Amino acid sequence: MDMRNAILSLSLLFVFGANFISCGPKAFTKGGYDDPNKVILLDDKFNENDMQLISNQLVDSLTKFTKIQNAQKPPVVMVGRVRNRTSEHIDVKSLTDKIRTALIKSQKFSFSDKESRDELAEEYEYNAGKFVDKKSAKAAGKQVGADYLITGDIASNVQEVGDDKIVYYKVTLNLNNLETNIIEWSDDKEVRKRYRKQSVGF
Repeated sequence: MDMRNAILSLSLLFVFGANFISCGPKAFTKGGYDDPNKVILLDDKFNENDMQLISNQLVDSLTKFTKIQNAQKPPVVMVGRVRNRTSEHIDVKSLTDKIRTALIKSQKFSFSDKESRDELAEEYEYNAGKFVDKKSAKAAGKQVGADYLITGDIASNVQEVGDDKIVYYKVTLNLNNLETNIIEWSDDKEVRKRYRKQSVGF
C-alpha cells in the first residue's frame, strides 16, 4: 500500500511539475530571417512597414522635383527637426536616416551632417596640435554650407468604434532654402490601417 502511495505521489508530482514548467515564462529561442519588404502587422503601432512605405514615396517625390532634376550639381542638404506630433513613440531618427540614405544613393543630393559638428570641432583642435603633420592637418573653415534644410512633422489620428479601429498616419516633409527661408518643395504621405477585434479563447 505504501509503495502504491509513493508511486501515486511521484506521478502527481511529475504532472504538477510539468504543468508548472509549461505555464512558466517563455522565451523566443527559435527564429529565422524574414523579408523586410513583407507586410506584417503584429499590432496597431507605427512599424517598419509604415516607415518603408512612407520614406519610399517621399524620396520618389523629392528626387522628381523639377529644381532638383535640373540642378547642375547635387545640392547640399541638412536634416533638421522632424517633429513627432503623435501620442506614441516613433523612432523619427530611423525614418530620417532611411530617407537620407535613399537620397544619397540617388546621387542627386549631398548631405551635411549636423550631428557630427562637435566631433569635427574636436578633430580640428587635435589637427592643430603637435601630433599631426602640418602638411596633412585639416583646419576649420573649409566646410561646405548647406543649401537646403529638411524639416517636417508626423501626425496621427485614431478612430475606434465598437470592434473596428482605424489608425491613420501622415508624414509631411519640407525642403527649406537656407538662404531665403522659402519652402521650395513640400509633400506628405499617408498610411491608413484598419483593425478588428477578435475574441481570444483558451
